Amino acid sequence: MSVLFRGWVWTLVGAALTGAAGLAAADDAPPVTGPQPAAGAAKQEPAAVPQPAAAPQPAASPAAGGGGDKPLYRNHVDANTMKGWRTWRALACERCHGANQEGLVGPSLVDDLKTLSREDFNKCVLEGRIDKGMPNFGGIKSLADNLDDLYAFLKGRSDGAIPTGHLKEIE
Repeated sequence: MSVLFRGWVWTLVGAALTGAAGLAAADDAPPVTGPQPAAGAAKQEPAAVPQPAAAPQPAASPAAGGGGDKPLYRNHVDANTMKGWRTWRALACERCHGANQEGLVGPSLVDDLKTLSREDFNKCVLEGRIDKGMPNFGGIKSLADNLDDLYAFLKGRSDGAIPTGHLKEIE
């Protein structure tokens, strides 16, 4: 086992035994390899570590006068659409239609809502399609109360207005 590797191993073991502060110190000060400077020699400063570039700022929305083609709040939705997403999650629709609504054992709603009429959507959700494995959700009050919001969320996903990822409500 090389001296360098053993030095790192013991540094990490010592860091684990001394806690997080020791680990930070172990990461900041690698073991010294090579010849040691003479006792009276001037100390050499370590080379500057390059800093990561600043995170890119989102393009301004056309409505905000920024002229960009991407909306400023790309994962921010209104309160009703957020209710639709919450209804989706509460009923665990992702079990069949996938976390991104792109289908698993059930069809892709991103694709289906491009052609499915609103009336057919309501009928399918409320009455089900038992022959195809879609249960009847008509007796669930929270769904009936939020059917418009669920449709708005799914239609936004289908139209590409709502990207995948964590959603936040516009405040």
